[in-house]
Amino acid sequence: MFFYDWTMVLLIPGLLLGIFAQAKVKSAYAKYRRIGTQRGLTAEQVAQDMLTRDGNGNVAIQPIAGELTDNYDPRSNVLHLSQGVYGSGSIAAIGIAAHECGHAMQDRHDYGPLKLRSAFVPVVNIGSTLYFPIFLAGLLFSWQPLITVGIVCFALTLVFSLITLPVEFDASRRAIATLRDGGYVSDEELRGVKAVLDAAALTYVAAAISSLLQLVRLLILSRNSRR
Repeated sequence: MFFYDWTMVLLIPGLLLGIFAQAKVKSAYAKYRRIGTQRGLTAEQVAQDMLTRDGNGNVAIQPIAGELTDNYDPRSNVLHLSQGVYGSGSIAAIGIAAHECGHAMQDRHDYGPLKLRSAFVPVVNIGSTLYFPIFLAGLLFSWQPLITVGIVCFALTLVFSLITLPVEFDASRRAIATLRDGGYVSDEELRGVKAVLDAAALTYVAAAISSLLQLVRLLILSRNSRR
């Protein structure tokens, strides 16, 4: 059976790593959201100054509902900061805001992987939605071409995850360098920022590994269907 077979075991490492990564993010965020910086600037103020220094003053900074929903939208040139980050002066909030500024910096300086990831978004959205019904139909009707199409559709998800890794790592690198060079945080506070951003980066690693393991599972199921 497709739903209950031994290949499900392959997904367990990715699932466990994902749970661990989420726990690390929540733990780091909970710890450093309670600790303010010596300069007393809010995340919004730091983000605005970072963007201005980078020649990115035209980027709008807007609050967005939810927790850890922070993001930079290159299409609208808007940096969204979540409710717990926007007006906060905590180490966690400033680190998160700086990371999103890192994405805005990537956009301004035409960072290749970011451009590639943005171009991939509509394609991967379609692929991730259609792969399961296509692959399942291929198994039910024992039609290998349909199975292959389903696998290719899912493979787009893995490609997207792999492209995302350098984008996220580079954004954090830019954030840490800018916070340090701009004197926004002390060396001790910067260690807290790194802890938060490293924990967040682990979630992207977990997503990539999970996608890889799922692809391996689909390939095994495809091979078994030929027997």
